Amino acid sequence: MADLTLVDLAKEMKSIDFAMLFTKAESGDLAGRPMSNNGDVEYDGSSFYFTFEQSRTVADIERDATVALSFQGSKGLLGQPPLFVSVEGVAELIRERSAFDRHWTKDLDRWFENGADTPGVVLIKIDAKRIHYWKGEEDGEIIV
Repeated sequence: MADLTLVDLAKEMKSIDFAMLFTKAESGDLAGRPMSNNGDVEYDGSSFYFTFEQSRTVADIERDATVALSFQGSKGLLGQPPLFVSVEGVAELIRERSAFDRHWTKDLDRWFENGADTPGVVLIKIDAKRIHYWKGEEDGEIIV
């Protein structure tokens, strides 16, 4: 698995829904929280997550757009180790309703009362700059 391309890694990540998103808090400390990509897993180096305008996540990104993501795949076949992925990137806050439609899924309605029309919805786009991955004793890095 060493020396994967981004396309290869995307295939390995296909079933991973949740990530831990790390931002820099006002104090300078790291703040992490789980985020779901809601099945939007066509990974090309960009990740998309929805949140509310008033969240600490948005405030942290407005202060410093440098973020990190951590993914863990499920246990490998026949007892093989799972996939671990660490992403360093830059976040962008998107507030245009037209962009929401490209990444919205019905499952999000559970969290956002009026769907994509819920007041205060923000789309976070994270563009990877560096990706490191591990699977067992094999690892590699992709610079995007």
